[in-house]
Amino acid sequence: MKITILDGNALNPGDLSWAPVEKFGDLTVYPRTAQEDVVSRIGDSDVILLNKINITEEVLSKCPNLKYIGVQATGYNVIDLEACRKHNVTVTNVPSYSTAGVAQMVFAYITEFASRPALHNESVKKGDWVKCPDFCYWKTPLIELEGKTLGIYGYGSIGRRVAQIAKAFGMKVIVCTRTPKTDIENPVDFSTLLNESDFITLHAPLTDKTREVINKTTLPLMKKSAYLINTARGLLVNEKDLAEALNNGTIAGYAADVVSEEPMKDDNPLLTAKNSIITPHIAWAAVETRQRLLDIVVENLKCWTDGKPQNVVS
Repeated sequence: MKITILDGNALNPGDLSWAPVEKFGDLTVYPRTAQEDVVSRIGDSDVILLNKINITEEVLSKCPNLKYIGVQATGYNVIDLEACRKHNVTVTNVPSYSTAGVAQMVFAYITEFASRPALHNESVKKGDWVKCPDFCYWKTPLIELEGKTLGIYGYGSIGRRVAQIAKAFGMKVIVCTRTPKTDIENPVDFSTLLNESDFITLHAPLTDKTREVINKTTLPLMKKSAYLINTARGLLVNEKDLAEALNNGTIAGYAADVVSEEPMKDDNPLLTAKNSIITPHIAWAAVETRQRLLDIVVENLKCWTDGKPQNVVS
């Protein structure tokens, strides 16, 4: 069996091993692949593994040997699933592998906004503490999380983990979700979530209903002291409206690990917005998280070769 990995550098820049995949056949790994090279690199492969490469009807029609696509991620919007069904190509993904890592990132943002260690470290390193007449100082008001309200928009595995951590901090948790669930202690509608939350964290999938759900109409419903966090999808927010809200003080701050176009474009308004923290899609990047992902990618491939495919999305 011929196997090609089209953008291996995302999952494995060199600190993991592809050996478990090599056991299934002749493996070729490309660190990254430009869209115009996709067809030539797939060639007569039976199997491809990928992260963010677009697979279209045109690609599939030119690669008749292809039988299996293993998406090395949870999201699979880069794949034309209808075309895959037409060409009898099985597509699998990897759900729920990054729950711990993403929830950890959410609280990295929350605790940064609350306690501002980066700001004060920078101040100390500049000599401010050395010159200070008092034993302590703070450069901005600090926040205690105990008793604050965390609003969670979307309540899958990550939203649930975030709720557990929030409760350990003594926070009140309220949840807005499209799918009613019996284990939600404080379910609310979206307007209530916006009105009452001190922190809001987005964990909904990107759909027609959730696209740009944060916009010039919904942002003013939030507290001026509230912080918004997005580790889900960049297009859950209207970035232009959000940048304006940050710059004029409509909300207190924004932290995101995702943007509308990745890599981020130099004209993205969030690059220069006040009180924004942007990280380069790294919530899934801990070595333990990526190893878990790779293990499931391998298991998906094994199940497919055994005729019992799992995590099928096609």
